[in-house]
Amino acid sequence: MSGTDRRWNVVLRGAWRDGTLWPWCLAAVAAACGYGVATVFHPGYLSADSNTQLWQALGDEPVNDWHPPVMALAWRILIGITGDFSAMAALQAAVLWGTLWVLARLVWKSTGSRGLSLAVLAVGFAPHIMNLTGVVWKDVHLAYALLAVFAIALTVRELPRDRVRTRWALLVLGLLFLTYAALVRKNGIPATIPVFALLVLAAWPAPGRRRWLAATGVFVAVVTAGSIAVNAATDPLTTRVYAVIPVDDLIHVLTPDQVRTAAGRAGADADLRDRLVTAATTCQKRGITSDGYLQCFPQSRPFDVTYLDRRADVLVRMWTQQMPKHWKGYAEYRTRVFTKLLFQSNQTFWDGTRVNAGAELHPDVREQPLNDTLRFALRNYVTGAVRDLPMLFQGWFWLAVSLVLVLRRRWAGPHARELRLLGASSLLYVLAYLPTAPESNYRYVYWPALAGTVALVLLATAYAARRRAAAGPVAEQAVRPAVPPAGRAPETAPAGPREDTGAAV
Repeated sequence: MSGTDRRWNVVLRGAWRDGTLWPWCLAAVAAACGYGVATVFHPGYLSADSNTQLWQALGDEPVNDWHPPVMALAWRILIGITGDFSAMAALQAAVLWGTLWVLARLVWKSTGSRGLSLAVLAVGFAPHIMNLTGVVWKDVHLAYALLAVFAIALTVRELPRDRVRTRWALLVLGLLFLTYAALVRKNGIPATIPVFALLVLAAWPAPGRRRWLAATGVFVAVVTAGSIAVNAATDPLTTRVYAVIPVDDLIHVLTPDQVRTAAGRAGADADLRDRLVTAATTCQKRGITSDGYLQCFPQSRPFDVTYLDRRADVLVRMWTQQMPKHWKGYAEYRTRVFTKLLFQSNQTFWDGTRVNAGAELHPDVREQPLNDTLRFALRNYVTGAVRDLPMLFQGWFWLAVSLVLVLRRRWAGPHARELRLLGASSLLYVLAYLPTAPESNYRYVYWPALAGTVALVLLATAYAARRRAAAGPVAEQAVRPAVPPAGRAPETAPAGPREDTGAAV
């Protein structure tokens, strides 16, 4: 062995012993795992919604706001850079595993445990998380964007005060992710509020009222500017898709005769009146209790996304006139749909790529078929977990986790406040579906499932680290890396209240 080789060997051994090499090992593991997951899903699993957005991203159909224009625009940019529509599914896997690496690195810095840091990466292989990693859905984009902001906030909090440029660069990146989350799923806006608070508290541990107001103003301005920019770039057709909600309420709460009378009082045209009556009758006969607009409402072929735009005002007027009179029926209907979402979530696994009857799969998708061997293996893994661990795929469990995170006053480790805000984001997101859920679907609780899983893993690492420290403080000091927690000296830690600083996360 040459002298150079011996020196490199000594350097690498020293880096392994003092812990400075381990974050790079975590990065290599995360990259390999992310590549493997992306390979399983390649070129991406598409639903009818995904297929529609692909047509729009490629410019083969006009963009409309039935689905988020920002997602079509992002996909268009990716295709322009890479020349391949599969880049979107690959990017989803990259964002998830990159975020998990950041969190794993933070756990390593605070605990010095290689096993605990690897446990954070294992989140990406959890069946209720991996099942949708490569499915091109706005729900997945929302979840990964919010988790990225959470990881950025924790990173900013741990930076030394002299890293001003890095701090502001990360805060800007977090704001961009948060803006994307707000634009990609409008009913996810309540979930962004606690995550926005995470960013503010990471920058200023004890912000005053003026700072809160200024930060909020900046966030609102960036979201507004982002929406205007996306609309200017895509020029989407207006659909006023929110009118689906009053349609579902009206045809499930009122009888067909009551629907007919209500349509006349609200000034609905004959076509809308007849379609509403038909939808109410069809849902009643077929026993369909949710998603009435897509399941029962007579649709023209091809599907007219602008139909509701021309009648949204009438539908809202019908709703405001009738629901106060039938408040008991409305409450019963919404409770029934919401409890079904919590206890009977469907579509826990999207098995490949398919579109609705009468729709056409994009030719680019047909040219890149899925790997059926990997798809079957993934399906067996996920469906087996659904059978053996059903609570992981049910909204009630993650609602309970979010409630516990929010209501408990103190948690082990230095991130108790951050975990409560993460729980609050999940809680608000689930509750936002109480008046709006069109049906029972697991992807509607994917963000609470991801946030709850990460929170549980971080709590488990905190308790494990505390038990290790209590069992053998001297031995613990011997095996901890030479670098200080979070890679900073104690005197450079940002000022501000810290909770349960005696325990580690």
